[in-house]
Amino acid sequence: MTRYEKVKRELQNNPKTWLITGVAGFIGSNLLETLLKLNQNVVGLDNFETGFQRNIDQAIACATNALRADNRLLDTASFTFIEGDIRKLEDCQKAMIFYPSISEKEGIPVDYVLHEAALGSVPRSVEDPIKTNMANIDGFLNMLVAARDAKVKRFIYAASSSTYGDHPDLPKVEEKIGNPLSPYSVTKLVNELYAQVFARTYGFKTIGLRYFNIFGRRQTPNGAYAAVIPKWIDAILKGKTVYINGDGTTSRDFCYVDNAVQMNLLAATAENEEATNQVYNCAVGDCTSLNELYALLLDGLTDNDRLLTADLIYRDF
Repeated sequence: MTRYEKVKRELQNNPKTWLITGVAGFIGSNLLETLLKLNQNVVGLDNFETGFQRNIDQAIACATNALRADNRLLDTASFTFIEGDIRKLEDCQKAMIFYPSISEKEGIPVDYVLHEAALGSVPRSVEDPIKTNMANIDGFLNMLVAARDAKVKRFIYAASSSTYGDHPDLPKVEEKIGNPLSPYSVTKLVNELYAQVFARTYGFKTIGLRYFNIFGRRQTPNGAYAAVIPKWIDAILKGKTVYINGDGTTSRDFCYVDNAVQMNLLAATAENEEATNQVYNCAVGDCTSLNELYALLLDGLTDNDRLLTADLIYRDF
């Protein structure tokens, strides 16, 4: 039995209370689905700026179906949603208590925070650095303060591979980072610095996960800041043009969302105290070029009934 399997079994036998910020987002809703399958109590916080109600609905539906297949039922009172904004301290504080029902006067304190809420996208941060700063730094600090005051056991947060900046080394090693290359990467670096300061100053336990190109179910293909995999899948299925910036040899480490979910749960429940107050890469450890990615998607989406094709255009950055 793997460590992750043990953790899931232990959580089922001894449920905890979790707060997921950005619960209506791509990664947040996958965390919600997994925790509900494990019969955990979950508080979800989101302002729907980049997330969607449908993601929450789908997560609940998937958890319900999975439990039903195992002859179990989902406790509808195990999830509480708060429409709020991490840029407001009072919303962060409110989310630190789980109330099984509206009539309950005594709430249950949150054990673990999984902080996914942020404004992603390097291009978005270039266009509006102030808004990105408010969500990713002001909001992050609000969450740290609220979680510290609520005596949360552990605070797991979404860090970013963008923190490596202009450092040329491959593979990327946590201890070696360069200079930030965008306002977004500045905000994610500041998150790590704040987490370190809270550890030293208040004894607050955090773990940062540097996400590398996470992809998977519920990742939107729409919008100017859509990630490459859902965007290309949507284009191929609809017979639209696929655009590749450059010659297609640029490579990325693409990491499936279930890996990110697993790392969040393992980080939150890690028994070795020396593992806390650190940052870890959340990646596969392999590189896939954009040309290879396009070929893999085209092959994977083609079935015996129809041959999928899509115009491919290379263009300058």
